[in-house]
Amino acid sequence: MSRPLEEYALIGDLRSAALINRYGTIEWLCLPRFDSPACFASLLGSGRNGFWRLAPTFGVQDVKREYRPDSMVLQTTYVCETGKVRVIDAMLPWSESPRVVRYVICDEGSVDMRMRMRIRFDYGETIPWVHRRGGATVAVAGPDAVVLHTDIEVHGENHSTVADFTVATGQRVGFDLAYFRSYDEAPGPANVRDQLERTDAFWRQWASGCTYEGPHREAVVRSLLTLKALSYDGIGAVIAAPTTSLPERLGGVRNWDYRYCWLRDATFVLVAFLNAGYDAEAYAWRGWLLRAVAGAPARLQILYGIGGERRVPEYELPHLAGYADSKPVRVGNAASEQLQLDVYGEVVDVMYQAHRAGLLPSANEWALTRAVVDAVAERWCEPDHGLWEVRGESRHFVHSKVLAWVAIDRAIRSVEETTTLDGPVDEWRALRERIHADVCEHGFDAAQNTFVQYYGATCLDASALLMPLVGFLPHDDPRVQGTLKAIEERLLVDGFVHRYEQVDAGVDGLPAGEGAFIACSFWLIDNYVLAGRDEDARDMFARLLAIRNDVGLLSEEYDTHERRLLGNFPQAFSHVGLVNSAFNLAKGAAAQQRADGGPIEPP
Repeated sequence: MSRPLEEYALIGDLRSAALINRYGTIEWLCLPRFDSPACFASLLGSGRNGFWRLAPTFGVQDVKREYRPDSMVLQTTYVCETGKVRVIDAMLPWSESPRVVRYVICDEGSVDMRMRMRIRFDYGETIPWVHRRGGATVAVAGPDAVVLHTDIEVHGENHSTVADFTVATGQRVGFDLAYFRSYDEAPGPANVRDQLERTDAFWRQWASGCTYEGPHREAVVRSLLTLKALSYDGIGAVIAAPTTSLPERLGGVRNWDYRYCWLRDATFVLVAFLNAGYDAEAYAWRGWLLRAVAGAPARLQILYGIGGERRVPEYELPHLAGYADSKPVRVGNAASEQLQLDVYGEVVDVMYQAHRAGLLPSANEWALTRAVVDAVAERWCEPDHGLWEVRGESRHFVHSKVLAWVAIDRAIRSVEETTTLDGPVDEWRALRERIHADVCEHGFDAAQNTFVQYYGATCLDASALLMPLVGFLPHDDPRVQGTLKAIEERLLVDGFVHRYEQVDAGVDGLPAGEGAFIACSFWLIDNYVLAGRDEDARDMFARLLAIRNDVGLLSEEYDTHERRLLGNFPQAFSHVGLVNSAFNLAKGAAAQQRADGGPIEPP
C-alpha cells in the first residue's frame, strides 16, 4: 500500500535528491544525479527495491517534522513511550562525493532505535556485493558503490544492513552514506554534526537573498528553496521534478519521467528567481541554454538531459509494480522528440525578461534569439503536440500559436527597448500581426465566446489563461473575459482548475481521468489580479496553500475527491506558480493603492 505523497519530504544537494516519508524511511534516491538509476526505489515498488529506515523501534506516540527555518535540513521529532528523539536528515551541497547524512539526537528519556538499509542499484533490481572495509560498510554493483560510515555496530540481516541501538538524553548517533565510483577509493567519514550545521547555514544564507516581503513570505521562501533544490549546481539546469512515474491518476498509465530540464518549466522558474532577486540563477540558466541548443537553435527540444543531452529515450521498468500499482514505470521521456512550438516563445520571453531585470544581453544570446525567430517564421503554421505533450496526433493548438506570437513580440520589444540589438523589425511586426489574426480567427469560437484548445475544437484548455498574462490580449477584452467565464464554469471543479476538457479521447491519446493541475489554478489567480478581483484571488491562493503538505511541498496535480496530491513530487511548475502568484498578488495590492488606478502591467 503506497503512502500518500503528502507524507514525503525532500532533501537535496543540488545534484540529486531523496524523498523521506514521515516515519523516517528514504524511499527514493538517485545517485549521483537526479536522473541516475535509483538505489532506493521502494517508492515505485516495495521494500525489495531498496530503502533506508531510521526510526524508533516501538512505542511511537506522536511524529512531527519540519524543515529548519529557511533551510532544506529536515528534522523529524518522535515522542515515544520512553522518551523523545529527533532524526535530522540532509544532503551536502558542497561535498565532493554525494552524501546523505542522518543524525539521531535524544532529547528526553531513553529510546530504542533501529536502522535498516537495503541498497538496490539500477532502480531496485540489482543486488550489490556488501562487505566490511576498514570499519565501514561498502555496497558495490558494477560501476556504482556507496559506503556507510557510523560509530555503532551494524550487521547483515535478511539481505539488509541493520543496527539496533539505544540513545539516552543527550546522546547522538550519526550515519553518513557517500556515493563513489566502484573503481575509485571510497570516501572517508564526514563529521555529521558539523556538516549538518554547515548545510543549514548554506541554505539560510541563500534564502536570505529573497526580496519578497509580502504576507506570504514563508510559503514563497519554501517554494524558492524547493526550486533551488531542483537546480543542478554549476550547470544551470532546473529539473521539473526529482521523480519518475508518480501517477496523475492512481492505478492509471499517465506516469512520466520528469527528472529532466524542460525549457518551459525552467523559463517560468527563472522568472520567479528574477522576481525574487536571484540573478545568479538566471545567468547560470542562460549559459546552460546556450550550450544545450548550440549548433541547432532552430531545432529546440522541449526538454533536455541535465547536462544538455538531447537523447533521453523512453523505456519501461517492468520489475517495478509502480506507485499505487500505477503502471508502467517509465524512464526517459519521448516528449523530447515532439514538436512543441510554445517552447520558442518561452525561450525568447525569458531572455527578454532577463533584460528587463537588468541582465545585459550577450552577442551569443541575441544570435540565438534571432535564430529562434527565424524558426518561428518558418514553422508557426505547423501542427504540434502542444503544451501538454499529447500522445495523440499533432494539431493546431491555440496556446502554441500564442507563444509563437510571444517569440516575435519579445524580439521586437528587445530591439525597441535597447540600442545595442538589431533585426528586421518591420518584417517581424508584419509576422506578429499575421499570427495574432490567425489565432483570433481560427482559435476563437464566437458561438461560445471563448478561445478553444485547438483550431476547429469546441473544448476548453486552461492554457488560455496565459493569453492576458503574456500580453496577447488585454484582460478586459470581451473574448478574454468570455474565456475566463467558461473556464470557471467548465474547468474549475471543486475549487481547482483542470488542464482541459477530456471530451475527445483522441486528443491526448490516453485514457481519460486525472487530477486538477495545480499550476493552472495559479494562472487563474493571476487573471483575477489583472481583473481586479482581489478577493477571488486571495481565496484561491489560500485554497492552494492549504493543499501543501506539512513541510510546504506541492506535487503536479491534486485529487479533489480523495483530497490527496498526485503526479511527480515535488513539482517545479507548481512551486513557481506559487511564487509568481504571490508576487502578482502583492503587485495587485500595490496597484490598487496607486493614485492613477491604472491596470497592472502584464509580465
